[in-house]
Amino acid sequence: MKIISHFLSPIFAFVFILLLIIFHPIQWIGLKIFGSKGHQKVVDVMNFFLVKSLLVLGVPVRLINPYKLPQNSTILFVANHQSLFDIPPIIWFFRKHLPKFVSKKELGKGIPSVSFNLRHGGAALIDRKDGKKAIVELAKFAKRIDKNKWSAVIFPEGTRSRTGKPKKFAPNGLKTLVKYNPEAYVVPISINNSWRVFKYGKYPFGIGKPITITAHEAIKINSLPFNELFETIESKIKSSVE
Repeated sequence: MKIISHFLSPIFAFVFILLLIIFHPIQWIGLKIFGSKGHQKVVDVMNFFLVKSLLVLGVPVRLINPYKLPQNSTILFVANHQSLFDIPPIIWFFRKHLPKFVSKKELGKGIPSVSFNLRHGGAALIDRKDGKKAIVELAKFAKRIDKNKWSAVIFPEGTRSRTGKPKKFAPNGLKTLVKYNPEAYVVPISINNSWRVFKYGKYPFGIGKPITITAHEAIKINSLPFNELFETIESKIKSSVE
């Protein structure tokens, strides 16, 4: 399999990077001419193609969602984190809920399309080295999603799991989002196998193993005390991570 990967990896890398370069100016046009809604449409389409680009590696991405998600309400999507390929499927599959990300500030510059979207699409860019500033930025973000009826995506592990085994979840980020969105819902998400794309390291890419995104039943934030809510979320996510 690794031998085959050496042939497929350059093709995938070319396609993936080309998509980011192509959609960078299209995002700019969408934002400047059609405003935030135009920009969001471009971002949705871009992430559709990014998800499909994984087929070059023989990696389909599947959504498992037996539940009906709440409508006309802010949703906090809380997920385990395995690789950068967690993000395009979440944006595409849950696009109707306008998911915005909590991301480290370093990603806000230098990456075609990605950095532009983070800076102009409503994301929270936080400094992990400065806890106080991070909480302030998260509070602003939490108020922003409440005001605009957007949804948020947060990875409580903070950093990616290189082996797929979930790390310990940290509560502070989610606690801040919950504080300013008491009427919202939390949807736990379990991500499987996206880490396998990097199982050999940065290169070549892993091939042939489907990535699955499993959405669990929505939980009304104000239905449980935070500590119980947090434990329930962590348990649900980890129970479906293989």
